[in-house]
Amino acid sequence: MIKTSICELLQIEYPIFQGGMAWVADASLAAAVSNAGGLGIIAGMNSNGEQLRAEIRKCRERTEKPFGVNVMLMSPYVEEVARTVIEEHVPVVTTGAGNPGKYMPAWLEAGIRVVPVVASTGFARLAEKRGACAVVAEGAESGGHIGRLHTMTLVPQVCDAVRIPVLAAGGIADGRGVAAALMLGAQGVQVGTRFLVAKECTISPVYKRKVLKAGDLDTIVTGRRLGDPVRSLKTPFSRTFARKEGREDVSREELEKFGSGALRRAAREGDAENGCFLAGESAGMVKREQTAKEIIEEMFGQAERLLGGAAKWVK
Repeated sequence: MIKTSICELLQIEYPIFQGGMAWVADASLAAAVSNAGGLGIIAGMNSNGEQLRAEIRKCRERTEKPFGVNVMLMSPYVEEVARTVIEEHVPVVTTGAGNPGKYMPAWLEAGIRVVPVVASTGFARLAEKRGACAVVAEGAESGGHIGRLHTMTLVPQVCDAVRIPVLAAGGIADGRGVAAALMLGAQGVQVGTRFLVAKECTISPVYKRKVLKAGDLDTIVTGRRLGDPVRSLKTPFSRTFARKEGREDVSREELEKFGSGALRRAAREGDAENGCFLAGESAGMVKREQTAKEIIEEMFGQAERLLGGAAKWVK
């Protein structure tokens, strides 16, 4: 069985985090992943403190295992959310969309393990200096908000840059990705797209079908003009956004208005025309709906077999 320092650090069975995906990562999915031996994560997204508190308590009703909360630092409610994770004694916080330095002293004082998602070595070093116990190095293959570097090049450079454990993210959907991440120097992985089709994931059936039908070229990156590139599935919405983004007569305000609410429409309403269906390039590798337990056991079983047989390449 694959065990790394992440397992001991966070008291989990498998070194895998479930991504804190907005409008996707709720108590149902997080609890299922934690019960399966990984680290389930609730998406803080734009929830206020009380909304997040309710979701945390739902998760605790469903699991006694460790779980985390992803704090989106651009949220208008980030101050409330930062306090709520302390008040609710959340064991692990991951962060995205900004620098968590302002909140880390209070989180660390409360005994929270902080694991920022980073897209560069500089950010990883800063997170380590501020007291992060680990970082997630997320490559541009991932779904949702992305950086510039890709997983294959980002992960080893981050591993070389810091002394704390590194988890790899971006393009990982099976045991081959897990094995590759470990060979790059990572101590674990964070996975989002594969968990979109977990049976415990409560997104719309339309969303799940789109992921299951996706091929290798079926994602698109939009939002570069806004300084916030996002990877999603190719749909009428994302194609229209891309066209608008390329037109000089379309203002930033028009683009932002056009995109407002699109994630919710995809995940909760299954709006195939007007929804933004976030997914990574690994969507083309996701072929069936399974429980979170089946997903994790399949991924790590395959990774273990691959790593166990790797000596055949050494002569």
